[in-house]
Amino acid sequence: MSTTRCVSITQQEKSVQERGQAATDPRIAFFDHHAPTWDADADEVARTLSRLRQLCGNMGLRPGQSVLEVGCGTGRITCWLAETVKPGRVVAMDFSPAMLRQAQARGVNANFRLFDICGETSMEEQFDVVLCFHAFPHFRDHRRALCNIRNLLAPGGQLVILHLASSAELNEFHAQVSHPVCHDHMPEKNRWPGMLAACGLRLLSLTDEPGLFLLKAVSSSMKQ
Repeated sequence: MSTTRCVSITQQEKSVQERGQAATDPRIAFFDHHAPTWDADADEVARTLSRLRQLCGNMGLRPGQSVLEVGCGTGRITCWLAETVKPGRVVAMDFSPAMLRQAQARGVNANFRLFDICGETSMEEQFDVVLCFHAFPHFRDHRRALCNIRNLLAPGGQLVILHLASSAELNEFHAQVSHPVCHDHMPEKNRWPGMLAACGLRLLSLTDEPGLFLLKAVSSSMKQ
């Protein structure tokens, strides 16, 4: 991945972010461009899957659950996810068509959908778990994403946000990556309870340490 200088967000781009317009989100082109080589490092992929197996108990995943994977990318972990919750079901979504094509080509037992979590949603389905793995900083509208996620959770369902890096490590890494993802930062730790509560979610736990960010929240009984 290139590491060119990060440029400032223009006023037009800020307006796009505020309106939540997926069609002009520059991140889509960024991820489309990188999709063919996203999983080129086989050792990194293997390390990721090994770490997920270690963390599975902490994530609260169990056989029989229905899981929505938001920001599935190339489907790097979707097969593992489907096996973990079998005989449950997995719906995996991403806003990058090229990333999604890579995911679908894996032949995983999951339902793949082109979907923007920051846009308008008419999905009626609800899930036991919504998982955002290595994805949350790239949601251009954090509040809208969280509110949409809340509406896709069954009452008592859980949101899991997971990164194999701390928020500080993530923010430092993204700051060195090319535009537009150089601005994609994790919120400060003290902001999470209020952000979640505003969308009908309650923080259960938050681990933010070198090599791991793991947030779990539970939905209320009312849609936002």
